[in-house]
Amino acid sequence: MFPTVREVLALDPVRRGAPRLVAGETGLDRPVRWVHVTEVPDIATLLGGGELVLTTGIGLPADDVGLRAFIGDLVAVGVSGLVVELGRRYPTEVPRVMAVAAARRGLPLVELRRPTPFVRITEAVHALIVDAQLHELRAAEEIHQRFTELSVEGAGTAEVVRQAAALAGCPVVLENLSRQVLAYDPAGENAELLLDGWEQHSRRLRPAGRTAYDSDSGWLVTTVGARGQDWGRLLLRWPARAGLGDGRPVGAPPTRLTILVERAASTLALGRLIRRDAEGLERQLHHTLLTALLDHSRPVDEIALRARALGVPLDRRHLVGVMVRLRRDTPAESGAPGEGGPAEAGPARLRDLAEAVGQALREAKLTGLTSPVDDQAVGVLLALPEAAAEDRALAAFAAALRRRHPDQPARVLVAAGSGVASLREVRRSLVEARQVAEAARRDSRDLPVFRLPHVGLAGLLHLLRDEPRLQTFVERELGALLAHDAQHPREQLLGTLRAYLEQGRNKSAGAVAAHLSRPAFYERLARIGRILGVDLDSVEACLSLHVALLALDAIRTP
Repeated sequence: MFPTVREVLALDPVRRGAPRLVAGETGLDRPVRWVHVTEVPDIATLLGGGELVLTTGIGLPADDVGLRAFIGDLVAVGVSGLVVELGRRYPTEVPRVMAVAAARRGLPLVELRRPTPFVRITEAVHALIVDAQLHELRAAEEIHQRFTELSVEGAGTAEVVRQAAALAGCPVVLENLSRQVLAYDPAGENAELLLDGWEQHSRRLRPAGRTAYDSDSGWLVTTVGARGQDWGRLLLRWPARAGLGDGRPVGAPPTRLTILVERAASTLALGRLIRRDAEGLERQLHHTLLTALLDHSRPVDEIALRARALGVPLDRRHLVGVMVRLRRDTPAESGAPGEGGPAEAGPARLRDLAEAVGQALREAKLTGLTSPVDDQAVGVLLALPEAAAEDRALAAFAAALRRRHPDQPARVLVAAGSGVASLREVRRSLVEARQVAEAARRDSRDLPVFRLPHVGLAGLLHLLRDEPRLQTFVERELGALLAHDAQHPREQLLGTLRAYLEQGRNKSAGAVAAHLSRPAFYERLARIGRILGVDLDSVEACLSLHVALLALDAIRTP
């Protein structure tokens, strides 16, 4: 950081001049970016802000109006302070009108009561400034080194955020596109106060550009994403510095903090890409092939060739993606004694499930690829001789699995995607099966096999809640209304829109559901239409808004 006016006054060359603060005590903590010596009254046009101005006063105006204008011009360009050496123009003290003007504008005004070579002052201050710049360079080098190490080590999201907060000494928050907090580190501050009403607070931050500083709130914000796909924002709160006595931040945060948040955001984006691509590198061949189909990471001809070598022909077959998963994400609860405790219960249970799935395939006399695809699910790609065999094969597989897993309805579910006739379309079937399995795990029905029609639109949106494109859709459709509600917490128009849509666009029924009079309800609908820029009498517009509301509920529901 640059030295402050207070620190400059403590330097030996300045102290030799017997300095006395005449006015502007509240501005003593302003940073001094440079020192400028002048003897002309119109120097303000040559300054850029942050300078400490030194003068003997010999060229300053002789009248009160001119002196007030001189002080006003310095304040307007943002100088840090004014130092006047007594003796040449002002024998014993600066004019009272100058002191009053500086006090009124909060500008530090200092008298030097003994002759002082200005060159000694400029040398001392500029040495401090150069040291500060070197400190910034060293800090930037440390930032690059630290985040490079984190990238190489494959550090998790929480660790990257923690390191960013430690390096900055400031709170850091990572959020997704729906303004939900993914990770945070309060840097010693109160976490509850930091995150209280976060979504509404975050929606008020609208900095321009990918990295920008919101001076009103004191948050430095940068976008997180890679390959043209943004999925969140990283925010760093730069502590306010005393400047004008009102607690507002002075200027922009130091360059090292901008470098820090951008490097942290790059590390987070890179880590997400690495974790997404590295999963298939540590699995056996079945999992490698299933992962390749899901990720499009290998040509389908190569996958078919390698699968055929494994004894699983995929050419000219009817292919069905299946996911068998645990209903709850609490594997530690079912750890068996002697398996090493809760830490090993999850992997052990998944291994048991994978083995049961393989045995069920063999018992049902079915051919396919099978392997765990994540910490909770086992994927299966069934290769059937014809499409007519799909329902029968799925029923046989589910029955065999239930025999192997008698507690299947309570703990395990089977979900299947739509059958496809080509290996190039298999990814769609596998992804659909994964989505149906994710949504169905909250379904208490005892169905042998869950298919897409069983989960409905709400279930589909729930399983897509972490998809950045869905979050972007919600922001596009409802962002303006959510921002309005954040600005007007006592008047929540989102509830009015929800009542209107849930009552089938029946305004009378909507007014009753919202506990509002008809005129008040109609007036709110009109305002909602203006805020969103849509016609609420349009079926298509309301359908889009209703889907966005359901998606917003899914995003907000853990």
